[in-house]
Amino acid sequence: MSAIITVPQRFDDHTFDQFAGSWAEAVDASKVLVDAHACEWIAPYGLTALLAAGEALKARTGEAARFTVPTDRDVVHFWARMGFFNHAKEIFEVHGRVPAVRSGESRVLLEVTPVRQAEDVHSVVHHIQEKSSAILAGELGLDPKATLGFGMALSEACQNIVEHSGTGGWVAVHSYTWRKLGRRVVVIAVADTGVGFRHSLEPTQGKQYGERWGDAAALEAAVLKNMSRFRDPGRGQGLLGIRRYLQRWQGKLSVRSGTARITIVPQWDEDVPMAEDLPPFPGAQVQLVIPSEAISER
Repeated sequence: MSAIITVPQRFDDHTFDQFAGSWAEAVDASKVLVDAHACEWIAPYGLTALLAAGEALKARTGEAARFTVPTDRDVVHFWARMGFFNHAKEIFEVHGRVPAVRSGESRVLLEVTPVRQAEDVHSVVHHIQEKSSAILAGELGLDPKATLGFGMALSEACQNIVEHSGTGGWVAVHSYTWRKLGRRVVVIAVADTGVGFRHSLEPTQGKQYGERWGDAAALEAAVLKNMSRFRDPGRGQGLLGIRRYLQRWQGKLSVRSGTARITIVPQWDEDVPMAEDLPPFPGAQVQLVIPSEAISER
């Protein structure tokens, strides 16, 4: 049995559910094609999710899924500048022409980067610190204090992969104009296809919720109540630190795992705080959005 997983025309956190639905329909297929030929725009969230999905497909079927690149030349060039194809060729059987991109050609904050262990987190934060400070302060007009917390937020988001996924994952950071607002933002996207929040927290938190326990309850426990799978005092503070940082700068946090997504919604956005009964997808997908000073002053 073969199946096609369709990549949305605009692939971000909102259209991810379309992708996850296509994924769910292909769960029993022995051969899979991930079709991105019609994709015209993609956020860091989409790029990290694609690589995580490819890893999960390879682990399930034992072979690389086929992947068709976008037909739009500008779109393919952007994917290349984001470093997507450097990793995709190791995960997928890539079909289509991929442009060669010289190192340093892009002002991308952080190309798609694997995170497998704690050392990777330190490397990612070190690599991005100098580059991000210049863009956050220069392009977005953020207070220098915001750039200090940015490294912490990035580190905690990556550390969450190492501690909870059981598999490793992917991170990417980019600055672009948020379409609904017409203003610049910096977006951090992190994705893995590990055990997910529900499985990770169940041994320590499941009994407290009883019949309510599920993906939504697990996200509530982790994001709103700072619960951790570790019993050590003081654990579970990583997401709390991210929340405090984003609330100070009116940023947005979205965490999806299993069949649910929880969102800390700032005043400038209209997302829902909790979405349940979504198409199932393994692991966790996290997005942080840091707005420009113009938004922060609203």
